Amino acid sequence: MRRIFFYTLICLSLSGGAFAAPPERIISLAPNLTEILYAMGLEERIVGVTSYCDQPPRAKDKPKIGGMSNPSLEAVVSLRPDMVVMTTDGNPREFEVKMRNLHQRTYVFQARQISELPQGIRDLGAALGAEEQALALALRIQDALDRMRAGGSAQSPKRKALFIVWPEPMIVAGPWTAMDDALHLLGLENIAHDVKTKYPKYSVEEIIHRNPDVIFIGKGHGNMQEVSKGLLQKLRMLDAVKKGRVYFTGDALYRLGPRVIDGIEELSGYLNRE
Repeated sequence: MRRIFFYTLICLSLSGGAFAAPPERIISLAPNLTEILYAMGLEERIVGVTSYCDQPPRAKDKPKIGGMSNPSLEAVVSLRPDMVVMTTDGNPREFEVKMRNLHQRTYVFQARQISELPQGIRDLGAALGAEEQALALALRIQDALDRMRAGGSAQSPKRKALFIVWPEPMIVAGPWTAMDDALHLLGLENIAHDVKTKYPKYSVEEIIHRNPDVIFIGKGHGNMQEVSKGLLQKLRMLDAVKKGRVYFTGDALYRLGPRVIDGIEELSGYLNRE
């Protein structure tokens, strides 16, 4: 019996299983994962990030391995990581296969929505040998979400809202997005919730027909107030526009990471002005 037990230990060690040492050289293939790693206090372990990893600002100083959709295999290998963390929501599945074919330890972050974020952080922490840091971060986020959910459920009647990601051509936030989750948490009904894609193209006619009570326009390239002038002119008959319930937001909800709480609080702050 003892021989079987020790044989099992050896097999698990050789296969990189539960007894593998916590990774000390981590490469992040997604901006939200980079933010999570920093929030967990693992900055010193990060040896490479994507060119889009700009938060927190000091992440810009880390070596770059390319973009999310086209990371450089050569750059990743050259940094000698002992763990590559990536996400199902943005990284190519083919790159994960390449990593595993090279026997590179890889972790794929599964969370896609705000409600899944705390558990996703705990799972990531377990894979990195940082369970305590992950638990603390996950609990902080869960507590904030529970508080916001309680406040949102008290809203009555439910108002209709729309989150515009880009004005022309118009792209909006649909189901399975952090923006949709945030609107729901705040007791709002996303008028684009019933579409079949996460970021559908939307028409001016459809917005007018559905008549949202409040419109959020997310951060993009350039001056979004200027970029959105044409669209808002077309929507000028809506009460949301006439009564000044059009709000320009930051980019905190664009990444499923610790800053989503800031993003939800930003939306809540605009709503509380009314």
